Parts: sequence; structure tokens; C-alpha cells
Amino acid sequence: MDILENIMKDYGISALPKNTAEAMAYIPFQQCGSQLYSPAQALESGTVYPVLDKPFFGSKCAGGKND
Repeated sequence: MDILENIMKDYGISALPKNTAEAMAYIPFQQCGSQLYSPAQALESGTVYPVLDKPFFGSKCAGGKND
């Protein structure tokens, strides 16, 4: 059983609220045991967790290099 399942079971809470609102960001608990970036890579990426490293390339409607 992972830590999130333990928290949910022991404390009766879930990773996300029951009634989420539109356009609201909800971030689930970070799992322990995740791979971590080195300090230099973390400073460059803005996070120590590779799973959270989501580079922003700007906004394009269609036909952009990131589509």
C-alpha cells in the first residue's frame, strides 16, 4: 500500500476534493519514493520532481510547433 492509500485510509481524506469547481487547479499529494532531479536540474526546471516538470511553450490555437 502506498503512502496516499495510507493517508486516505487512516485519515478519511482523498487526494482531491469531492466537489471540484471548474477552472480550479487541484494538486494531488506528491508520492514519496519518486525520482528526484539533481539540485542543478531542479533549479533549472523549477521543481525537484521530474513528474511535475511540464515546460510551458506558449499558447497556440492551431498549427503551432507545439501542436
